[in-house]
Amino acid sequence: MLRLLILFAVVASAIWIFRGMKNNGRTSRPTQEQDAPPMVRCAHCGVHLPRDRALALEQQWYCSQAHLEQGPGSRDR
Repeated sequence: MLRLLILFAVVASAIWIFRGMKNNGRTSRPTQEQDAPPMVRCAHCGVHLPRDRALALEQQWYCSQAHLEQGPGSRDR
């Protein structure tokens, strides 16, 4: 019985080591965070949105044309 347990431990260790070596050869896939576009904060309401969907005026970002026209909101947030 002891020999069977030792054999099982050796086989399990060999499989674990083999899988570790196999995964090290693969190139790591970029994570979803790395693929995400840069986010900006609306100067009026504070909503975060992707920079390519935001409207810029004088180094400030806005989420909509209405907020761009109203200008920066209160700084209490």
